[in-house]
Amino acid sequence: MGTDGPMLIEGPVEITLPDGSVVRSDRFTAAVCMCGRSARYPWCDTSHRRRPPRSRRGSQRDAE
Repeated sequence: MGTDGPMLIEGPVEITLPDGSVVRSDRFTAAVCMCGRSARYPWCDTSHRRRPPRSRRGSQRDAE
């Protein structure tokens, strides 16, 4: 499974974040961010569509 898009999970969903806080979605399907770019993390806001994958950004920097 790639990390360029969200993981879709049947809801409702509760996620415990690394800091111990809990977030909840009551939607029928929740889109969980897998790329780390979302401003609404842990929920996907489709930021993965607007930016190149991290591995490409890193290789571009190395080429400059």
